[in-house]
Amino acid sequence: MPDKPRLAREQIAQRAALELTDGAFVNLGWGIPNLIADFLPKGLTIYFHSENGILGMGRRARTGEEDFDLVDAMKVPVTLVPGASFFHQADAHLMTRGGHLDFAVLGGFQVSEKGDLANWKIPGSKGSGGIGGAMDIATGTKNLIVCMEHNAKDGSPKIVKNCTYPLTALECVRTIVTDLAVMDVTKEGVLLREVAPGWTSDEVQALSEAKLIVHGIVPQMKFA
Repeated sequence: MPDKPRLAREQIAQRAALELTDGAFVNLGWGIPNLIADFLPKGLTIYFHSENGILGMGRRARTGEEDFDLVDAMKVPVTLVPGASFFHQADAHLMTRGGHLDFAVLGGFQVSEKGDLANWKIPGSKGSGGIGGAMDIATGTKNLIVCMEHNAKDGSPKIVKNCTYPLTALECVRTIVTDLAVMDVTKEGVLLREVAPGWTSDEVQALSEAKLIVHGIVPQMKFA
């Protein structure tokens, strides 16, 4: 494995934020995706959706801003944007299942070359096992982005030919942002769109199990 700096979790979130469009309804999953609200480009208005019944969340509350009656689905204090609304948790899930989310950003343990997602359980791990609303979100959103490290802690690839972990949903992932690359899932396979600064397409391929599609010179990532 090349001994080169990889993107930090915050940088992954910052790059993923550039995939969102103005005025979109967006659900953020736990982990890296939950950092995105702090990295929105200036002038971009996003209405973040939470499963506990909020549409129009802003960034996480900073020290001194916390209102513990105003929290997201992870019970983390958040802020609001103008026009935010509150509703029953059942209605929040109806929004998800009814296809009303423009984007969802989830973490991942594995993504296959067909866009299958495994993100809720690592076999044999005591720290995972609750699928929660991930299945509904993955299948209900119009565009699913996955943010994750490119490789597991043991170095094994997370961009795989076929998922070996329990699946969350089939053929649902549109875009993948990792600490090494930005990739799109296409009908032909996984297209390598950008690489992290200092990395090459060959090095990213060497750390991926799935065969990546490469068109010419792959540009380096840009950030807001």
